[in-house]
This record gives sequence, structure tokens and C-alpha cells, in this order.
Amino acid sequence: MTRYQQMLFSIALLLSTFFAGAAEIALKPEQIRPLLNGQSVPSGLQVQDSKGATIDLSALLSQQKTILVFYRGGWCPYCNTQLAGLRDIAPQLQKLGYRILAISPELPTASSKSEQMTKDAALNYQLLSDPHLNALQGFGVAYYMDAATEKTYKGTYGIQLTYDSTGQAVLPAPAVFIISKSGEIQFSYVHINYKTRLQPRLLLLAAELANQ
Repeated sequence: MTRYQQMLFSIALLLSTFFAGAAEIALKPEQIRPLLNGQSVPSGLQVQDSKGATIDLSALLSQQKTILVFYRGGWCPYCNTQLAGLRDIAPQLQKLGYRILAISPELPTASSKSEQMTKDAALNYQLLSDPHLNALQGFGVAYYMDAATEKTYKGTYGIQLTYDSTGQAVLPAPAVFIISKSGEIQFSYVHINYKTRLQPRLLLLAAELANQ
């Protein structure tokens, strides 16, 4: 291989590495590329609390070991069931030193279904909003909705969806991450079928093992 060819190969390798790690939105759930165990949470990810205040997610994660849940929204019955299931294991998780954060792309409004869900269930976790899709893309769980599903959700059910700069509706693949204070992913569960969720007892077992 000539020096010129070596240089081109090196440039191509650098570009492929860059784009492989670049945040993007998958065309469909099957194409998402979530963070893997051992990888670190990207810096600069910003989310919002229930009052709309901007929060640096990395700084928040550095305060305490975290169970981070990505969910579609308070309108999703499967998400509600999953989050309600955390109620049974929240005390054990807290004893292990974990904080529970739940992120969706829904706008943070006091009247949102997510906010009401938290009040009704009296759950011990913090709801965060990602309307700009920073965290969804940073964790590699964002994907575009197909036009037919968007029409049904928005037109038939009146669901307020979140759109990116291209005007396409975006959702997260339901995911659970266990994250150390240093920002390392210690455990992840991501499923492309939004109806399939991690069972609470399995999450608790994973948290116990990660805590050893």
C-alpha cells in the first residue's frame, strides 16, 4: 500500500468512526443503535424538568447511581404499566443507592398525562422531558414513526407527538439503563417492540448485580 493509499485509508477509518458514533435518528426501530454496556453517556445532553427548566443530564447522572427509563409518553398504556411497576421495587432500588429517572419526548406541562400519572400513582421517580430529542439521540434509542402510525396516533387518538427539525414524528424505543456515577452504562435493556418491557423483578436483579 502506498503512502497516499495509507492516508486515504486512515481518513476513511476516521470518518467511519465519527459517523458510527454520531447521534442520529433511525428510520425504524430495527435500526436503532443504543449505547452498550461499558460505554459512557455523552456529555452535553440537555433535558427539561416538569417546570420546563433545562437540566444537564450528565451533571444530574454524576450525582448518584441511576436507573434511567426511556418511555414513549403518558398516553402510552404500556409505558404507564411499566412505570407503575417500579412502585414495588422503588424502595429496594433506593436502598441500593439508585435514583430513578424517566425520560420521554413529551413537553413538560403541569397538565400532561405523565405529570398526572405520577401524582396518581405516587411513584418515587423524577419525570424528565426531552422535546429536542437530545437524550433520545444521545442514547441511540430514537426512531422515526411511519406515516400510517403517525396518522392514527395524531388523528384518531389526538396524541401530541414530538417532531424533529425535518418535521417527522420521533419516538424512543422503550429502554432501561443502569448507569454508574461516572456515567458508565452498566446494564441496558432495549426492545424494538414497544409492547415488550423489562419486568420489575429482573430490573431489581440487574441493579443488585451491578451494585456488587
